[in-house]
Amino acid sequence: MEIIDFSKTDSVINRYMAEIRDTDYQRNRLLFRNNITRIGEMMAYEMSKTLDYEEREVTTPLGTSTVRLPKDEMVIGTVFRAGLPLHTGFLNVFDHADNAFVSAYRDYKDEAHTEVGIHVEYLATPRLGGKTLVIADPMLATGGSLELGYRAFITKGMPRRIDIACVIATPEGIDHVRKTFPEDRTTVWCAAIDECLNEHKYIVPGLGDAGDLCFGGKE
Repeated sequence: MEIIDFSKTDSVINRYMAEIRDTDYQRNRLLFRNNITRIGEMMAYEMSKTLDYEEREVTTPLGTSTVRLPKDEMVIGTVFRAGLPLHTGFLNVFDHADNAFVSAYRDYKDEAHTEVGIHVEYLATPRLGGKTLVIADPMLATGGSLELGYRAFITKGMPRRIDIACVIATPEGIDHVRKTFPEDRTTVWCAAIDECLNEHKYIVPGLGDAGDLCFGGKE
């Protein structure tokens, strides 16, 4: 399994990451969502370089031109709700892709919020057999919701290739992916790998709750 960490190379993504982490900038939900979307667009562009291509001819007003276009049948999958802005970034680039959605959320088992479960209740996806599945989930914390989303998706077929796109990952989350995803067809793309998880299973230093910062609080 390959891990691609964008923080190892300086780019404008550094600016977007600084803003989504900054508590002052976080007051602006529109800016927060837009920065997540822009990170997704840049990840998608870099990911496009690793796809399989074939030559096609297109007709221009003055003749024909031979171009190389992606062969991959792509599906962009998202874990509701925090994944939506990241999903939008990928869809802006891979505009011919199909889409898949799964609802998975934290289900705290105790009042102290130290025992965390994951609940899945909604799935909408095309057939995935033999396709390239991109799973957009901005925070790879424990990896629990990502795993359950993945297991829900593959009830519709096993993808040929799996790309996990996240804004911030943790070593714990990446280890969980190694244990639960097929080693030979999985790549993790992330803008940063943070230090660890705290007792409430939030990423440290992280940025807080990505879903709440995008869309507001919930009960």
